[in-house]
Amino acid sequence: MADTSDIAGFSFEQALAELERIVSELESGQAPLERSIEMYERGAALKAHCEERLKAARLRVEKVVLGAQGAPSVEPAEFS
Repeated sequence: MADTSDIAGFSFEQALAELERIVSELESGQAPLERSIEMYERGAALKAHCEERLKAARLRVEKVVLGAQGAPSVEPAEFS
Protein backbone atom coordinates (compact mmCIF):
# COMPACT_ATOMS: atom_id res chain seq x y z
CA MET A 1 0.00 0.00 0.00
CA ALA A 2 1.27 3.47 -0.90
CA ASP A 3 2.40 5.79 1.90
CA THR A 4 -0.01 8.73 1.97
CA SER A 5 0.83 10.17 5.41
CA ASP A 6 2.51 13.25 3.94
CA ILE A 7 -0.43 14.31 1.76
CA ALA A 8 -2.35 16.03 4.57
CA GLY A 9 0.27 18.79 4.68
CA PHE A 10 0.15 19.48 0.94
CA SER A 11 -1.34 22.62 -0.52
CA PHE A 12 -3.84 22.18 -3.33
CA GLU A 13 -1.17 23.13 -5.84
CA GLN A 14 1.36 20.63 -4.48
CA ALA A 15 -1.17 17.81 -4.49
CA LEU A 16 -2.36 18.64 -7.99
CA ALA A 17 1.19 18.81 -9.35
CA GLU A 18 2.03 15.39 -7.92
CA LEU A 19 -1.26 13.96 -9.16
CA GLU A 20 -0.49 15.22 -12.68
CA ARG A 21 2.97 13.64 -12.50
CA ILE A 22 1.46 10.31 -11.43
CA VAL A 23 -1.13 10.39 -14.20
CA SER A 24 1.59 11.12 -16.75
CA GLU A 25 3.74 8.26 -15.48
CA LEU A 26 0.80 5.83 -15.44
CA GLU A 27 -0.19 6.86 -18.96
CA SER A 28 3.32 6.14 -20.20
CA GLY A 29 2.84 2.47 -19.30
CA GLN A 30 6.49 2.15 -18.30
CA ALA A 31 6.05 1.37 -14.60
CA PRO A 32 5.95 -2.23 -13.38
CA LEU A 33 2.57 -3.50 -12.16
CA GLU A 34 3.28 -3.20 -8.42
CA ARG A 35 4.62 0.34 -8.84
CA SER A 36 1.58 1.25 -10.95
CA ILE A 37 -0.76 0.01 -8.22
CA GLU A 38 1.11 2.05 -5.59
CA MET A 39 0.98 5.14 -7.79
CA TYR A 40 -2.73 4.62 -8.42
CA GLU A 41 -3.40 4.38 -4.66
CA ARG A 42 -1.39 7.54 -4.00
CA GLY A 43 -3.16 9.27 -6.88
CA ALA A 44 -6.54 8.39 -5.40
CA ALA A 45 -5.47 9.87 -2.05
CA LEU A 46 -4.17 13.02 -3.79
CA LYS A 47 -7.46 13.37 -5.69
CA ALA A 48 -9.45 13.11 -2.45
CA HIS A 49 -7.16 15.69 -0.83
CA CYS A 50 -7.66 18.09 -3.76
CA GLU A 51 -11.42 17.65 -3.56
CA GLU A 52 -11.36 18.44 0.17
CA ARG A 53 -9.23 21.54 -0.41
CA LEU A 54 -11.62 22.74 -3.12
CA LYS A 55 -14.62 22.14 -0.87
CA ALA A 56 -12.98 24.12 1.94
CA ALA A 57 -12.14 26.95 -0.44
CA ARG A 58 -15.70 27.05 -1.77
CA LEU A 59 -17.08 27.30 1.75
CA ARG A 60 -14.70 30.15 2.57
CA VAL A 61 -15.78 32.07 -0.50
CA GLU A 62 -19.44 32.02 0.43
CA LYS A 63 -20.76 35.50 0.87
CA VAL A 64 -22.92 36.94 3.59
CA VAL A 65 -26.03 38.75 2.41
CA LEU A 66 -28.93 40.45 4.17
CA GLY A 67 -32.25 38.66 3.90
CA ALA A 68 -35.67 40.27 3.42
CA GLN A 69 -36.00 41.03 7.13
CA GLY A 70 -32.44 42.25 7.56
CA ALA A 71 -31.14 39.00 8.98
CA PRO A 72 -27.80 37.87 7.57
CA SER A 73 -27.79 34.67 5.60
CA VAL A 74 -25.17 32.78 3.64
CA GLU A 75 -25.43 31.88 0.01
CA PRO A 76 -22.92 30.34 -2.33
CA ALA A 77 -20.74 32.73 -4.25
CA GLU A 78 -21.38 32.77 -7.97
CA PHE A 79 -18.42 32.42 -10.31
CA SER A 80 -19.07 33.49 -13.85
